Amino acid sequence: MAAAATMLSIQGDWDQVLREAEGEVWVSCKIPGKPTIRGSLTSKGISSDEVPEVTASEEFVVQEVTKNRITVSCPEENISCTFLSPYASFSHIHEKNVSYLDISSGGDLGVSSSTDQTFKVWETHNTEVKSVLEGHTRDVFSCKFFPSGQEVLSGGLDSLVKVWSVNDGSCLATMKGHRGSILDIAVVADGQNVISSGQDGTARLWDSAQGACIAVVDDSYSPINAIAVAEVGNAVNLGSPKETPSNREVGTEGKLVVLAREDKSLEGVSLHSRQSVFDFEGSDAFNCCTFISSVGVLAGGLDGNIIHVDIRNPKSAVETVSWSETPVLSLVPFRDTYVASYGNGTCYIPLKGSEQVLQLTGPNRQPVFQVAAWKKLVYTCCRDGFIRKYEIPDLG
Repeated sequence: MAAAATMLSIQGDWDQVLREAEGEVWVSCKIPGKPTIRGSLTSKGISSDEVPEVTASEEFVVQEVTKNRITVSCPEENISCTFLSPYASFSHIHEKNVSYLDISSGGDLGVSSSTDQTFKVWETHNTEVKSVLEGHTRDVFSCKFFPSGQEVLSGGLDSLVKVWSVNDGSCLATMKGHRGSILDIAVVADGQNVISSGQDGTARLWDSAQGACIAVVDDSYSPINAIAVAEVGNAVNLGSPKETPSNREVGTEGKLVVLAREDKSLEGVSLHSRQSVFDFEGSDAFNCCTFISSVGVLAGGLDGNIIHVDIRNPKSAVETVSWSETPVLSLVPFRDTYVASYGNGTCYIPLKGSEQVLQLTGPNRQPVFQVAAWKKLVYTCCRDGFIRKYEIPDLG
């Protein structure tokens, strides 16, 4: 298990409080095995370009401040961190926890689900609701756009996988077969085939137009909490199908599906041949996974660990990092790095070639369930009911 890293934290609404006269926010440096260093930042006014003038208590140093970004260091521990506040925050789309979201390939639409049992498509530039997707009888746990941006795939507590029209909100197909909640979904290639994983320990390949199950890709006793699929080509031996594939199976050749399980296992399975390619055992249940390259996979655990596995040599992790002891809830590729969200409300973007991270602020210790990225923008959804939008600066 990776040792937790020394991390700086700041009050979630720092950007608002420091715009007030003598506004004060807390800042801390958590050091594994040592007492946490606690201090404060105080606003001494606003400059002509509307940037707060901020001073720090003796334990900390303010290195840089802009309207929505602040860099703070703790000299005693030789650590610094840049904190970024949201470009926009909105809570009117749903009335309760926002449990999942995705952004279309064109960046113009978002889709999100909530524990208020609403499931909506909305426009990203003004958050106006475009369509309400009605048909699931219980909470929707996962929702993703097809590459075209014209359809949405969903799965939830009612054990159903559905395909929806973005334009009019109609349900185009319903897929039945899982014996428990749908925990994750993925679109294969252009979307003629899709994959789902569930509480019943199965991963299933579907014909999305006909709503028919093509194959059970994997069947185990342990719930599959997350899946990720990618083209890996000849990087690993994917094997050959034992039986002639159905003519409804489209775009599965050369693809690997990674299964993140409750039993601490991370398994790679050839989508075309259904053969196991690797099986990695972690330190706790895996909650999420993603490809960051054709050979690199990240998986986040209940214990806060993020492991990096090279599928060509999966016996041991390339790297294990731990920025929090709370569960990793989502992992999303972003530029040449990634975004990780946690159960304590923190979101980190590691800076490539550096030990530093960019931390996205806003939630006040409320879990950030999901992250979505499009170009320089990152969207998050949180238990506090907010969807937040961040404009990420150059990370170079």
